[in-house]
Amino acid sequence: MSTEPVEPSPVDASPPAAVPPADRPDPTASATASVTPVATDAVAPDTTEPTESTEPVEPAGPALPAEPVVPAEPVAAPAPPVAVSPWAAPGTAAAAAYALPDEEPATAPGGAPGAGLPAVDVLVAGGDVTAPPARVRRPRPVLLLTSALVLGLLLGGGAGYVIQAGRPPTPLPPLQVALPSYPAAVLDAAAAAEAAPKPLAIDGDLRKLVLERPGGTEAWGDNPDVPSWITVGELAERTGEAKRTFADFNRDGFRRAAGVDWKQGGTRYRVTLLQYGPDDADRALAEARGMHGAAATKFADGVNGGYQVESEPENWAESTEKYYYGSAVARRGTVVMEIEVFAPQPVDAAALKDLAKKQWERLA
Repeated sequence: MSTEPVEPSPVDASPPAAVPPADRPDPTASATASVTPVATDAVAPDTTEPTESTEPVEPAGPALPAEPVVPAEPVAAPAPPVAVSPWAAPGTAAAAAYALPDEEPATAPGGAPGAGLPAVDVLVAGGDVTAPPARVRRPRPVLLLTSALVLGLLLGGGAGYVIQAGRPPTPLPPLQVALPSYPAAVLDAAAAAEAAPKPLAIDGDLRKLVLERPGGTEAWGDNPDVPSWITVGELAERTGEAKRTFADFNRDGFRRAAGVDWKQGGTRYRVTLLQYGPDDADRALAEARGMHGAAATKFADGVNGGYQVESEPENWAESTEKYYYGSAVARRGTVVMEIEVFAPQPVDAAALKDLAKKQWERLA
């Protein structure tokens, strides 16, 4: 029996371990050694007899060529984060994952893309992307109305221009007019003055328009018994409220006043003419009517006033003596006439009416 070791057959030999490339270290190198393992199924030498040499004996047959070294499958690096295109329609090719702009693909030292890295689709501008057809916008009602309005204005203006252009031109009036003509006769100044409207008597001296004191009468205290001028202060003192009356006269546009007073028996008479501004005469008449209450009965035709008598007596100021009151008020132009009667018995309405009518006629 031979004691020489037997060379293992090529079939029984285990394949050599794969060695990763030098530039990409094997992550499992720490666990296993990168050397060629020794065949484990070789027959151990017989130890019964000593061996002369420990070196292995070359096999008798020809040596087989070594198999090519196949690199081990490297461990894949984690894939870069991906995102979905927000501009692509769902379900289309453009919605596939693509690499973020800040991620760059790994490259080999020679500049070639790294082996084993997954391919990632990148969104390329101008690529063949199938997008849904754009939605056709229909004209809005506001646009239609605006267009119709503009078109109507243009058509109306054009039609009006055509109509006006077809009309004959309107002839212009002559530039020269007739010259003014003058009468040949000389105007008489006296006749012209006579034909001119006469100025109102109220524009002159009011004292001449006041009634004269009748004969057989006497003066009434300190009051003037002949027509005289009366100040606004004297007019205010005739009432029980001098301060308010003074303010009312000045507010109503008072200009001037004239009057006369007399006494006949126990009856006292007072005639006063008050002139106001042109714009204040109507208001002054209303004030006089409110003060004297004389607007019930007309004493003449065409008079804008009236007269009345009181049936109940009144008391004199700060006295128990009683009197009956009668008054007449009217206006001609800017002058307001007032006639007052104070009598111990009821006032004679006929006598008051006759007195008021005479004073009215003097103002004409």
